[in-house]
This record gives sequence, structure tokens and C-alpha cells, in this order.
Amino acid sequence: MADLRQKAPEGRYGRTTGSSGAGVGRTDARTDRRLKITGGVLGVLFLALIGWIGASYVSGQDVSGEVIKFKVVSDSAVEVHLEVRKDQSAEGVCTLRSRAENGSEVGRRSAAFDAGTARVDKVVTVRTTSRATSAELLGCEKR
Repeated sequence: MADLRQKAPEGRYGRTTGSSGAGVGRTDARTDRRLKITGGVLGVLFLALIGWIGASYVSGQDVSGEVIKFKVVSDSAVEVHLEVRKDQSAEGVCTLRSRAENGSEVGRRSAAFDAGTARVDKVVTVRTTSRATSAELLGCEKR
């Protein structure tokens, strides 16, 4: 009985497992090795780019702050405990905002920080036009 299986034309459909062509296995291995090296190099470059972007972002922030807690002391004032981190030689300013229950802004204050210390804990009083329910840090910058 005749073998009814047909053989695919050589090199037409990419790799074949049982290829009888001379040098085909070496070419495939060489191509695989080139793809692996290219992928590795691109991966390393991508990680270096992410690291560079992250480092430039972190080093670009000379003054940073965080609201530790706040306390509504009256209908016209909020005390905000603010922690600021900066270079010891840098002077900075942080802007605070206070909001009412409906979300409208009822108070705003900028607090300045002199050079001399790298970490500052300070309680800042924000005057308000009506009773506040929150206090937030809008941002800090170098002066």
C-alpha cells in the first residue's frame, strides 16, 4: 500500500521538527539565540529607563510634606500637624487647604519653613470662613 502522507515543501512553513535540510537546525538555533539576546538587552534598557525616571522624580522633590493629623478647634480654625522633609539648607513653603462638609474650600494657608533642619514637625492653624471637616496638603515647594 502506498504512503498517502504528503511532505510539505522545504522551508515554506518555517521550522519543521524532522527537517532533513542541511544547516536548518543551526539557523533556527542561531535565530533563537539572537532573539533571546535582543530581548535581554531591551529588558535591561527598559529597567534602566524606569530606574532613571524614578530617580529623577525623587531627587527633583527638594521639599515634601505630609499631614500627620488635623483637629477642628472651632467654627473658624483648624489645627494641622504637618511634617516636612527637605534638604537642611533649603527653605520651603507648603500650602494647606481646609474644606467644609459640602466640599467647598473654607480656608487656605501657606506655611514657610526656614533652612537649618532637614525634618520639621509643626502645628499650623488654618483660619476658616465656616466650620471645616477636613484639612489637606496641596503641595510643598522650595522657596
